[in-house]
Amino acid sequence: MTAKLINGYEVVIGFETHAQLATNSKIFSRASTAFGAEPNTQACAVDLALPGTLPVMNQKAVEHAIRLGLALGSTIAPRSIFARKNYFYPDLPKGYQISQFEIPVVQGGEVSFFLGDEKKTVRLVRAHLEEDAGKSLHEDFIGQSGIDLNRAGTPLLEIVTEPDIRSTEEAVAYAKELHKIVTWIGICDGNMQEGSFRCDANVSVRKPGAALGTRREIKNLNSFRNMQIAIDYEIRWQIEEIEDGRSIQQATVLFDPDTGETRAMRTKEDAADYRYFPDPDLPPLVVAAEWVERVKADMPELPRAMAARFVEQYALPEYDATTLTQSQAMAAYFEDAARTCGQPKLASNWVMGEISRRLNTEEIGMDAVKVSSQQLAAMIARISDGTISNNAARTVFEALWSGEGSDVDAVIEAKGLKQMNDTGALEKIIDEVIAANPGNVEQYRAGKDKAFNALVGQVMKASKGKANPAQVNEVLKAKLA
Repeated sequence: MTAKLINGYEVVIGFETHAQLATNSKIFSRASTAFGAEPNTQACAVDLALPGTLPVMNQKAVEHAIRLGLALGSTIAPRSIFARKNYFYPDLPKGYQISQFEIPVVQGGEVSFFLGDEKKTVRLVRAHLEEDAGKSLHEDFIGQSGIDLNRAGTPLLEIVTEPDIRSTEEAVAYAKELHKIVTWIGICDGNMQEGSFRCDANVSVRKPGAALGTRREIKNLNSFRNMQIAIDYEIRWQIEEIEDGRSIQQATVLFDPDTGETRAMRTKEDAADYRYFPDPDLPPLVVAAEWVERVKADMPELPRAMAARFVEQYALPEYDATTLTQSQAMAAYFEDAARTCGQPKLASNWVMGEISRRLNTEEIGMDAVKVSSQQLAAMIARISDGTISNNAARTVFEALWSGEGSDVDAVIEAKGLKQMNDTGALEKIIDEVIAANPGNVEQYRAGKDKAFNALVGQVMKASKGKANPAQVNEVLKAKLA
């Protein structure tokens, strides 16, 4: 990957993302995973680590891991094992977290995405199953803290990349692409505010060609905007430290959205500090080839496969196809409009342009789009057959979006937007414009193209914008020849 230098330093970023799996119960117990319950109302004896309790693997969580592996071109381990990751913290009742260490269930794979019109690929190391910890509560207590164990045992898939990312922009684009994939295949709801999709960024800097620098891990980035600000700050901070003659200490840091700064939370642990060892209460996880095939048969068409099909089937540029497959809802909307109107490129332009602009402005999703795919198709058909111009189409679109009208043809009629396609009437207007503008006519015949554009403008003005621009150009050129 081409390195982007900042003050002579190369940025190196790796990601660890925790995707909460969309299961009804926890990874090793039957307790509910529903969000928003009163503290400690969804923590059973297994979650509390009461004596004599044993974990039982959630089959759906394993299937979700397989789905991700298939989506990312990873290897699904036929046999993987669970380990105990030992550390002591108030929200960890057992004193250890059940995770996977030496042999994860998902190995390798990659995530590809576009940054502008440049395609980037980030390699994955692994994705492993583990349980979440509880949550420490401070804000509702005076002089003391509380522990909510509702999250304890919630199933997570931790997705780890190679240190392939070379800029903040790439980091955010990678996170957005991964977010799209996990929600597309239905293994995670992707709600960052509720902690369903949490990203940790390992950031370091180095001089080009030097060994990897010491990394600092920014924990729990819960929005793409915060991710951008946090990584940018951390990069600047590390470069300033090095330039001032200080060394970077490996650490875990938190991002403060109020100050826009990162601050050290603790010295970063190494794997040895966690004293991993195989969990004696859980047998090896065996994933038979037949199980993988069953999951594969139930997979939706993946974004990259759908994008390739859009290029092949609809002759779209790769950039368009990738943009349109940002979500299943957008892809389905485009495809329905394209099939109905028979003009896929025009449909793509409108979806990526005006539709996307309105969604962003009003901060709504495709589920709340105010112009249906069938309405858009009908409008595009009227552009294609010459009934309305592109400018008039914007007026039609505005009426549809605002609810002023619902039928395209009725809106066109009510607003008088039909283009003039009567050649005789158009020729009369053009003759009058030519007669009234001898100077522009003389300049055009002398080779000045701007004079022709001026004549076209006069014709459009005389026709009150209803003349067909293509027809105007054709007839005007013929008369000036």
